[in-house]
Amino acid sequence: MNKENSVNEAINETAATPAAEMTKKEKKQAKKADKKAQKAAKKAKKKAKWKKLSPGKKFLKILAVILAVCIFVCGLVIGFTKPEECNYFFSAVSNAVTAINDGTWQDDVNGSGDTSSTASESTIGEFVAGTYGGVQFDTIEDVVNYYVAAYDLTKSETAQYIESDGSTATYYAFVGDEDLQIVGDVLVDGKSNSIINGLVPTIVGGLFSGNVYGLPPCSNRTPELDVDENGDSLQTSRLTVDDIQAATVTENADGTITMVLQCTPTEMSHKGLDSHGHMFNTLGAIDSTVDSISVLSWASGTTAENCKVTYENGTATVTIDPSTGKITEADYNMLVTVDVTHANVSVIKDKSATLEIAYVQHFPASDEYLMTSRNLTRA
Repeated sequence: MNKENSVNEAINETAATPAAEMTKKEKKQAKKADKKAQKAAKKAKKKAKWKKLSPGKKFLKILAVILAVCIFVCGLVIGFTKPEECNYFFSAVSNAVTAINDGTWQDDVNGSGDTSSTASESTIGEFVAGTYGGVQFDTIEDVVNYYVAAYDLTKSETAQYIESDGSTATYYAFVGDEDLQIVGDVLVDGKSNSIINGLVPTIVGGLFSGNVYGLPPCSNRTPELDVDENGDSLQTSRLTVDDIQAATVTENADGTITMVLQCTPTEMSHKGLDSHGHMFNTLGAIDSTVDSISVLSWASGTTAENCKVTYENGTATVTIDPSTGKITEADYNMLVTVDVTHANVSVIKDKSATLEIAYVQHFPASDEYLMTSRNLTRA
C-alpha cells in the first residue's frame, strides 16, 4: 500500500464519523490527513505538468536552472549567505541543500582561481579517399550521401513495442538511449569553484530523465509525430556536405564501415533547420525558457543578447553494413557551450556563467534501458 492510499483511507475513515462524535484527537488526525492529501495531490499535479512538457522544453529548463544555480552558488561562496535566500532558491534543487547545511561550501570560499575552458577542439583526422567495405568514397560528399541513404533506409523501418499497460504501439525499429553530461568545469565570472562543480552533476541527475527516440534529429519515436518546429517531417535526413566540417571512413574486420562526421559550428541551432540541427537533437530558441525563470533577470540587455548557445565539435560515429545499407550502431555526441552574461539571481547582481554540456545518444538502446526509461518492451 503506498503512502497516498494510506492518507486517502485515513480521510475516508474520519469522514465516516459524524463531526459531533469526533474527539479532539480524531479531529486533529483528520486535519493532518487532509493536509497530507492536499500535499500529495499538489505534488502529483506538478509531476504531471512536468511530464506534459515537450522533451525540448524539459532540456532547456534543465540548462537554464543549472545556470541560475551556478550564479547563485557563486554568490554564496563569496559571502551572500542569508538563510531565507538559501532556502528559497534551493527548495527547487533539494539535492544541493546538504552542501549548504553541513558548511562544507565554506571550505572553498576563494574558489580555485582563474581557469580557461577545459573543452578541446575535436580532432577526427582527415578524409582519405578509397574503397571501404566494397564502397568507393572519393570525396566527403560521397561520405555524406552514403550516410543519408543509410539513415533514410534505417529510419523507414518500424517495430512493435509493448507498453506498461500491455497495449501495443508502433515506433521506430532503431531507437536509442540518451544522456546529459557536464564537460569540464563550470565557470562563473571566468572562475571555477569545486563546490559549484560538485553541485551541478547532482542537479543534472535529479532533473534529466532519458527518453527514447529514433535517429536524430527526432522529436518523437512515433514516425508520424516526428516533425520539426514548423510541422515538417523529420523521417528522412536533411544533412548536406555543407553541414560537415570533417569526415573519416574506416573498414572494420567484419566488413562493416564506420564513419565519423563532424558538423560545422552553429549558434542557437534548431532541430532539423541548420547544420547541427540536421545531425542532432538541438535545443532551438531558448529565450522563452530562460525568461520563465522568475529568479533570473538581466542587469542590462535582453535574453537574446545575454544568453548565447554555441554548438561546436559535435560528432556522429556511425557503423553501416554495406550488405544491407543500414546503420547497425551509432553514437551521437552533441557538444554545447552556454554563455550567460549580466545575470541577476536574487541578490546576486551582474554575473556571468559558462557551462559546457555533452548530450549523448547511443543506438541501439538496450532492452534494459527501454524498460527503465519508458517501461517499453520490444515485441
